[in-house]
Amino acid sequence: MKILIIGCGGVAQVAIKKCCQADDVFTEILIASRTKSKCDAVAEEMKNRTKAKITTAKVNADDIGELVALISSFKPSAVLNVALPYQDLTIMEACLKTGVDYIDTANYECEDTDDPKWRKIYEKRVKEKGFTAYFDYSWQWAYREKFEKAGICALLGSGFDPGVTQVFSAYAQKHYFDTIETIDILDCNGGDHGYAFATNFNPEINLREVSANGSYWENGKWIETKPLEIKREYDFDGVGKKDMYLLHHEEIESLAENIKGVKRIRFFMTFGQSYIQHMQCLKDVGMLSTVPVKFEGGEIVPIQFLKALLPDPSTLGPRTKGKTNIGCIFTGYKDGKKKSLYIYNVCDHQECYREVGSQAISYTTGVPAMIGAMLVVKGIWKKAGVFTAEEFDPDPYMEALNKYGLPWRISEDPVLVD
Repeated sequence: MKILIIGCGGVAQVAIKKCCQADDVFTEILIASRTKSKCDAVAEEMKNRTKAKITTAKVNADDIGELVALISSFKPSAVLNVALPYQDLTIMEACLKTGVDYIDTANYECEDTDDPKWRKIYEKRVKEKGFTAYFDYSWQWAYREKFEKAGICALLGSGFDPGVTQVFSAYAQKHYFDTIETIDILDCNGGDHGYAFATNFNPEINLREVSANGSYWENGKWIETKPLEIKREYDFDGVGKKDMYLLHHEEIESLAENIKGVKRIRFFMTFGQSYIQHMQCLKDVGMLSTVPVKFEGGEIVPIQFLKALLPDPSTLGPRTKGKTNIGCIFTGYKDGKKKSLYIYNVCDHQECYREVGSQAISYTTGVPAMIGAMLVVKGIWKKAGVFTAEEFDPDPYMEALNKYGLPWRISEDPVLVD
């Protein structure tokens, strides 16, 4: 089958290489990006390592017309969006116009948060739901009826978190619990890249997410916290003890809708003190701002300028050592008895680099992106409409994780987060 992959950053390159490994499914791969030279380099690297036919193209993912023309010309079975979350809606629009299934790894986020039209809708959502994060599912869920009528499928957030964490939740609900009461999603990166400061995925997205207010879902409503206000320590298998902080994260929103009876959902991510101190300093001097400022007769967006100064996440692979541990701790009831469970994956940065030339952060997102696309094009996860991962049968996804490099583990007596 044909797949169009839009984007050629760190995550995209892992997804491309994994699609090349699954060449019994993906027989033709078109890689498209604003920077065609990146696509050409990956295609050249993989041409003698896969039976799939690989071609490349230049495309502006902000331009619906360009996207429609490319999709119409190539006629893929699905479009895998591993570009920026800013471009989710234009790519979804193009898929609607061409009648092609859509997969992405993260929900829509507005690049210009001062746009009056977007701001009006955003402020209404803040009042209604109670969290102030700039990203949420409402913009993409608004496409549900359109995708249903078109008879095509949109799978949102098939990365690790979101993505695998939602599949873990569906798997726990299907096989281990009658009722799940709490979910704690823990994202630990124990890797060391040796730089004084760098981000493991797109700096613009990463820094906006971490420096924003946190929030969690409890008893049917959102509770918002100040940035990094809630801190816990946890001893992670394969990594050791790490400080972790409560953040807002998109899968909380969908899990609250789809895991019936759940009373609380939280998301924690680990950070070292050096990272936090650097980020706070950058925030204090305005470098995380998305508002253009005048500079020497022109305009620059501070956070985009900062992105240009920081190491490209796709270059961190050869120097990053250590492991990641990402998973979900569940509590609830089975057969009337209280039960807890931890489903998680441990991933080694250097093993990832040896396999695909990437550090584990890109690997743990790129592999699930391929798996989601594979399940959609094979018709295993195929419904008309817009869905998140926990709305499908988790078993084939869990099987594919073991097959394609992200084996999961289960602890039936985990230490709980207070």
